[in-house]
Amino acid sequence: MQTSIQSVVDVVDRLDPPEHRRGSLPDDNLIRRYEVATGFTFSDDYKTLLKRSSNAFVGAFDILALDREMLGAPGDLLAELGDARAVGVPSDWLPISTDNGDYYCLLEDGSVRFWSHDGATNEAWPSVAAWAAEVWVGGN
Repeated sequence: MQTSIQSVVDVVDRLDPPEHRRGSLPDDNLIRRYEVATGFTFSDDYKTLLKRSSNAFVGAFDILALDREMLGAPGDLLAELGDARAVGVPSDWLPISTDNGDYYCLLEDGSVRFWSHDGATNEAWPSVAAWAAEVWVGGN
């Protein structure tokens, strides 16, 4: 059975209720600015996760933030993208979350791949929803 992004958002909302979260969520305009800045077209699942849950804290790591000033602050997508490229993450992979120097990356086809500090691995998920359900919120 395919996991929906809405079911993931529902679980995230139970684990970290929206009224308790800090930080703002990106809107469509900010997401478009990041798409232009990164050269990536974000999947619909990823856009939904950003707009609904990117300020949530569940599990051991976070979704990379989209900062309105786009200054590349720590934990920001642009900063992590630069760091990821510096250590060899392929140019057609977009980091969406980090874990101790490793990256979970969105590919143009909407799938997610894991890149270890040792290089690419075989770990992959068919969508952001599948990755988020199994990896991000799966351990909670």
